[in-house]
Amino acid sequence: MRYSALSILMNGLRGNRSWKPAWREPEPKAHYDVIIVGGGGHGLATAYYLAREFGITNVAVLEKGYLGSGNVGRNTTIIRSNYLLPGNNPFYELSLKLWEGLEQDFNFNAMVSQRGVLNLCHSDGQRDAFIRRGNAMRLHGVDAEFLDREAIRRMLPFLGFDNARFPIMGGLLQRRGGTVRHDAVAWGFARGADMRGVDIIQNCEVTGIRQEGGRVTGVETSRGFIACNKLALAAAGNSSRVAAMAGMKLPIESHVLQAFVSEGLKPYIDCVVTFGVGHFYISQSDKGGLVFGGDIDGYNSYAQRGNLAMVEHVIEAGKTMIPGLSRVRVLRSWGGIMDMSMDGSPIIDRTHIDNLYLNAGWCYGGFKATPASGFCFAHLLARGAPQETAAAFRLDRFARGYLIDEDGSGAQPNLH
Repeated sequence: MRYSALSILMNGLRGNRSWKPAWREPEPKAHYDVIIVGGGGHGLATAYYLAREFGITNVAVLEKGYLGSGNVGRNTTIIRSNYLLPGNNPFYELSLKLWEGLEQDFNFNAMVSQRGVLNLCHSDGQRDAFIRRGNAMRLHGVDAEFLDREAIRRMLPFLGFDNARFPIMGGLLQRRGGTVRHDAVAWGFARGADMRGVDIIQNCEVTGIRQEGGRVTGVETSRGFIACNKLALAAAGNSSRVAAMAGMKLPIESHVLQAFVSEGLKPYIDCVVTFGVGHFYISQSDKGGLVFGGDIDGYNSYAQRGNLAMVEHVIEAGKTMIPGLSRVRVLRSWGGIMDMSMDGSPIIDRTHIDNLYLNAGWCYGGFKATPASGFCFAHLLARGAPQETAAAFRLDRFARGYLIDEDGSGAQPNLH
């Protein structure tokens, strides 16, 4: 059923007894044109755009747990397109444009809030780098403003302007950036894909990939064998595990990224703010909690929990940027499994195995990329060729030496 103000009113008058499930619970069919491994944001978005844009509806999304139980529900909800390099800049701008019309597109309230993203700088070198990035953004038609210290003080007077060690010298502002409710994104894409005939199969773990003559023919699962014409991997931090079933070793590592939420407060921070020294980022949810995070824990892990050393690091950075946080209580934390690529940029490409396609290596950029990732991956699956804004995200770029090193950290995943 289609959601609208009228449907809310009519169901309210009927005691809310006429609502239908948001998506079906189908049994897996014997064969699909496309099987997508991973029921997170990227897998669901791929299924949605396959059906909506390319008319391919004989599609199954296989999720080993419940829908959205992975990284899509374990992030800090930030969306932005303030990237410097040619490979990343147009791609993330495409994603931000898709976010801007997404709720009307799939008829679901994902709580898109374009409240602005402000990156603080604390040194002359960092200021120059931010100005360079802002100029690159504007050359690509992406909005960017550089604010001086006094403009930021008027905007966010509670920041630690008097810190002698980390003075705030300015900041790069993208007003179109902001936040989106992460689990609502999964629900919206799932509902939109299901309405168009896609089967979303939960609690169906892939245990093997069957090949014949160098071609993928299907997957072994906890619910039996399922055949397919094309197999698309969108398993985020578990991509290495799934690809290993096909005999592939990917150029990624899996790391833990922690996120935190505080007790509810009155409206305090009306935009997203990032600390330029300690990689700390913070926003305020509609419930009043401060949502924040920092660096990955720095060691390989498949655990959805982190260590106390990184908790201390993140809290220290937050208190340095906003001294008033010392009086705020942290309610809970959680962790996501990040698939960190060698250059900090993603992979959307076909593999050397016929019928096997890969969407992985998203590092910190996975959530904000969800719509564009799904659209470009669907384009690759449907047309057999990369969508133009994702053409640089080839798997073989590491062998060819064409890295997209946005952070300038080299081929070290733990530094991106």
